[in-house]
Amino acid sequence: MKSPARYASIGSPFFAVFLAAMAVILILSNIGASKGVQLGPIITDGGFFLFPLAYILGDVVSEVYGFRAARTAIVTTFSLSLFASACYWAIIALPGFDDEFGAAKQAALEGALGPVPQIVVGSLLAFLAGQLTNSWILVKMKARVGERTLWARLMGSSVAGEFIDTLIFCAVAAPVIGIADVGAFANYVLVGFVYKTGVEFLFVPVTSLVIRRVKRLEPSYAVATEGVHA
Repeated sequence: MKSPARYASIGSPFFAVFLAAMAVILILSNIGASKGVQLGPIITDGGFFLFPLAYILGDVVSEVYGFRAARTAIVTTFSLSLFASACYWAIIALPGFDDEFGAAKQAALEGALGPVPQIVVGSLLAFLAGQLTNSWILVKMKARVGERTLWARLMGSSVAGEFIDTLIFCAVAAPVIGIADVGAFANYVLVGFVYKTGVEFLFVPVTSLVIRRVKRLEPSYAVATEGVHA
């Protein structure tokens, strides 16, 4: 007989830590994504090494706290990302020094942070759709099998979530970072999807370990599971 799906309360400090980490990682990855990166035949962006971490944290939140908590984390993360984008716009719009150094700094800020609002729009559509899909599938799978086969939930939800996320984000971000032709765009989508999914698969043992650890440390999860662990 399978154990029922159970979740912890979001009233503990652990949820706040995961939420803060997701927000910081997303904001930094949005800045990095404004730079196109070419590593040999591979075309990607400067946020490639950060973005998968947000999904790993999303898996932890979804598995331990449930879909409602994950949705709250996603919406809050994007609200903070939008706020950061508004701050970038204000910083660029503020009048700077008119000497040579001031002009160089202004140009650098515009070049580095100017495209970020478009990147944030892409992230809003992509991350929202991808993360909600990832979380929904993970929670639905948990409802069917209970606390068993955590690895299958993590891997199955990642494939769907990352594909939707990558396709939407690349469609919006590609023109901003200078990807114009069809071949380069297909490369960008394929590399992004394979890379992000591969990183999540690679980190499944670590993600599983973190989830089990958090479940043991969360008082409300320990009570809810009555001694049952994933």
